[in-house]
Amino acid sequence: MFDTIVIATDGSESVRRAVSVALDLADRFDAAVHALYVIDESEVESSPEQVREEMRAALDDSGESALDEVRAAANRPVTTAVREGRPATVIREYATDHDADVVAMGTRGRHGENRFLIGSVAERVVRTCPVPVLTVRQLGERERGDEGGVRDAASA
Repeated sequence: MFDTIVIATDGSESVRRAVSVALDLADRFDAAVHALYVIDESEVESSPEQVREEMRAALDDSGESALDEVRAAANRPVTTAVREGRPATVIREYATDHDADVVAMGTRGRHGENRFLIGSVAERVVRTCPVPVLTVRQLGERERGDEGGVRDAASA
């Protein structure tokens, strides 16, 4: 059913559950895993010109750290990529280019506090991606219980 799973990560706390659920799916279906981090070009371009390269390098380092977290959590090899562009567009194109069966992502990312139900990137990916998108919300404290915010994918 799932041969290739793309995990879109920004390294935020809210995406960790999505990573866990996606990796559980990959284990269940013996699927190939791709982890993708997108440097938002608008963040870079809106910064002062004197610091753009430093900002790009810092975001690239953040991306590598986020991808390292996915690799460390996986029980299988993970193909990783850092890309720059408009996040929803890059995620959609990456999924298409790699013949993904599903894209997994959190409902809120680093800027998620300003969105009530679903983050703007997740919303755009859901609306425009030609492959199914699995959005995984972060559990509230009441829902976490003893599990620390992660449940089996079958109960997600």
